[in-house]
Amino acid sequence: MSLVEHTTVATDSRLAEHGAQPDHRTPAFDALVRWVDEIAALTQPDRIHWVDGSAEENEALLADMVAQGTLTKLNEQWRPNSYLARSDAGDVARLESRTFIASEREDDAGPTNNWIAPAEIRETLTPLFEGSMRGRTMFVVPFSMGKVGGPISQLGVQLTDSPYAVASIEIMTRVGADVTELIAGGTPWVRTVHSVGHPLEPGEADVAWPSNDEKYIVHFPESLEVWSYGSGYGGNAILAKKCYALRIASVLGRDQGWMAEHMLLIRVVSPEGRKHHIAAAFPSACGKTNLAMLRPTIPGWSVETLGDDIAWIRPGDDGRLYAINPEAGFFGVAPGTGVSTNVTAVETLHGNVIFTNVALRPDGDVWWEGLTDETPDRLVDWQGEDWTPDSDRPAAHPNSRFTVSAAQAPSISDDWEEAVPLDAILFGGRRATNVPLVTEAFDWNHGTFMGSTISSERTAAAEGTVGELRRDPFAMMPFCGYNMADYFGHWIEMASLASTLPAIYQVNWFRKGDDGRFLWPGFSENARVIEWIIRRLEGEVDAVETPIGRVPAAGDLNLDGIEVPGADLEELFSIEPETWLAEADLTEDFYNTFGDRVPAELREQLAALRERLQTAKKG
Repeated sequence: MSLVEHTTVATDSRLAEHGAQPDHRTPAFDALVRWVDEIAALTQPDRIHWVDGSAEENEALLADMVAQGTLTKLNEQWRPNSYLARSDAGDVARLESRTFIASEREDDAGPTNNWIAPAEIRETLTPLFEGSMRGRTMFVVPFSMGKVGGPISQLGVQLTDSPYAVASIEIMTRVGADVTELIAGGTPWVRTVHSVGHPLEPGEADVAWPSNDEKYIVHFPESLEVWSYGSGYGGNAILAKKCYALRIASVLGRDQGWMAEHMLLIRVVSPEGRKHHIAAAFPSACGKTNLAMLRPTIPGWSVETLGDDIAWIRPGDDGRLYAINPEAGFFGVAPGTGVSTNVTAVETLHGNVIFTNVALRPDGDVWWEGLTDETPDRLVDWQGEDWTPDSDRPAAHPNSRFTVSAAQAPSISDDWEEAVPLDAILFGGRRATNVPLVTEAFDWNHGTFMGSTISSERTAAAEGTVGELRRDPFAMMPFCGYNMADYFGHWIEMASLASTLPAIYQVNWFRKGDDGRFLWPGFSENARVIEWIIRRLEGEVDAVETPIGRVPAAGDLNLDGIEVPGADLEELFSIEPETWLAEADLTEDFYNTFGDRVPAELREQLAALRERLQTAKKG
């Protein structure tokens, strides 16, 4: 008899069985059941629970974790229906060194991924997963990326022995019986398996944060699977996020003619009421969340949030590219998020939040570095130890997180779950030198070239020179599920699938003067750059051609109400042929790491850039 038919409560009687099965059995549902049985036979859980996503089920799940010590319920007065989790000190971040692409051929993974042969890693994983869920409940979590039944949405199922992962997936995706109904009806889905790797023997007491020192996060692009072992934290455990929504989805996009991108998504509304949609790819620490929740300082302009991290982009019937945010929540870094930097994010966290590895205040609320200008006199830090401002350690872990529904953001658009036509795509890195405040690409291929060269200067880089660059093309270096050179080629190919393409821009909020001072005020004032981009899209302002792209003409960047000295403005847009030629050499070195797989179109763009720079140097 199927183990599914023996579905029981999880950990105690408050988690009753729910009707997550479809109204009638179908071959597609039977295939799902067989897979669940197969993984259960391997991992040997005590119980199986099919998650239906109901409020009653979620309430019981959270209550069980409080009883277990995994969660601490926060003060209802300050933070209603919110919880704090403290992870094991060895399980605090995404693990790129333990993240693998198990493609059949090493070249298909490429030099920027950790490759391992599928047969080899299965020989490693099978004994690790054997019995890994003993003493625990295996949760069957059917989820949808994008609204259930949406035209750009994709389905998946995660099997996990972590109730913390279940609660997080329920915030970050759409979970429930309606997803199971779609799977039973034959809609394709992706298989994901997760275990914390901490089985319990009969009578053995559990720990608050079970995990294992040995960790693997493995993606199988040919069979569309993800297997994660040993970690209960973040993207290592919420497999719908980076693992599925980027690494596996990028493979699906390549094969099916769409794109999975590490991009925020916003709607910009002009004073005239015209709406434009912008996607933007920034590496970490480059202002992505701040732009997603931007509050413009320019009168009459507004920005609505559609997504803060991932965008799926498909050609529409009208020849335009359409995008959705496939996630249902925000999984944000807490430190640095505060009233003075991103008040919208702080307001989003008013309640119904799972915080992980932040500090606890004496009044039962949370705190982290950057939340407020003043530091509390006394806290309990992320490891449960007493903390004061004199302590020689941060109160919150630098990678501490909040998980919250996107619908709670004050800036969220009323129709944020719908696909929107893209008008512009932005690329940006943290560059102290060389890169102007904003540059418009000449065309799609030139914009793709821009995206392929995105980088940030390491902190040791000398001011005024081209320093060592940390490459993160398209902000996808850690997240592309196949050879990144082929990914560049897919961007080139997308131009043939749409008749009207978004304009592409490169932005850089972080250029510095010789004195180390930021030349641009940033944060909400970045709306001034967005305004110029929109005016360009509407044909209202001209641009000046330079060897690297088009930049604003003098006087076209709206600086009303702020003080940017003329010398600073000149430096923000200065282009030195010598340093750009040096950067072109670095780009060629980077391309050469991929051998002959880099698209000829990008090599041609590099050659054309050098030619324009040489001409400018002579002139």
